[in-house]
Amino acid sequence: MKVHTILTTLLVALGGTAAAQDKVLTIATEGAYAPWNFSGPNGTLDGFEIDLAKVLCERMKVKCEIVAQNWDGIIPSLTARKYDAIMAGMSITPKREEVIAFSTPYAAGINAFAVAADSPLAEMPGTGESYSLDSQADEAKAHIDEIAKLLDGKAVGVQGSTTASAFMESYFKDAADIKEYKSTEEHNFDLVNGRVDAVLANATVLTESLAKPDMQGAKISGPLFSGGIFGFIAVGLRKEDTALKMQFDEAIEGALADGTVKELSMKWFKIDITPRL
Repeated sequence: MKVHTILTTLLVALGGTAAAQDKVLTIATEGAYAPWNFSGPNGTLDGFEIDLAKVLCERMKVKCEIVAQNWDGIIPSLTARKYDAIMAGMSITPKREEVIAFSTPYAAGINAFAVAADSPLAEMPGTGESYSLDSQADEAKAHIDEIAKLLDGKAVGVQGSTTASAFMESYFKDAADIKEYKSTEEHNFDLVNGRVDAVLANATVLTESLAKPDMQGAKISGPLFSGGIFGFIAVGLRKEDTALKMQFDEAIEGALADGTVKELSMKWFKIDITPRL
């Protein structure tokens, strides 16, 4: 009787393990934020975060499905359990941490302005330079103050509910007319069509966009900004999913330590955006 009980318990345990291994982990991405994540011509998701998600899933030894989700509903849909994690160029912010948890960061956020190449804003102060809102706070603020004067009364496009929109609200709300969009693609379209005077977005996303024929009339102007509001980018998770967070943390730390994240960063961005914590 005892042997039968032990065998039954073992079979149940093994069955549970198999079921856990068969579970598909669903990861949401925006699919409209190249080169971080985007939909290719055939509708297949691609980009830095798609490649990284596949690496992390392999390291966690889980099957994964990556799905596209509109940015404005990406956190509510996570908490509603429509998927298990978010990898969508999402920065860690105090406001977001009130609702969801984050993994160890896998990238640093670097943002910049883009303007029409023939506009008076084409050579804003600090063009070609880079400043941290943390370690170079005074220099960064000096350039921000100069740029604020130039943007006075000008329309600036940002994607809503992003660190770019938070940065504009924090530093330029008394100067610029801030216009929020659902995607970077939408505000880029309005920039080249003269509906806004500038846009602010992740510098890697802008660089990718500016390489396209329909953005040839635009350029990055002013410094690159990092740190502070722009912070670090990580996997978004439900607060109660602590075991899953530990899995992601371990996988990300391993991918950072062995250079995998840097390799993918150089592949997609041509610069190293690995976080310096």
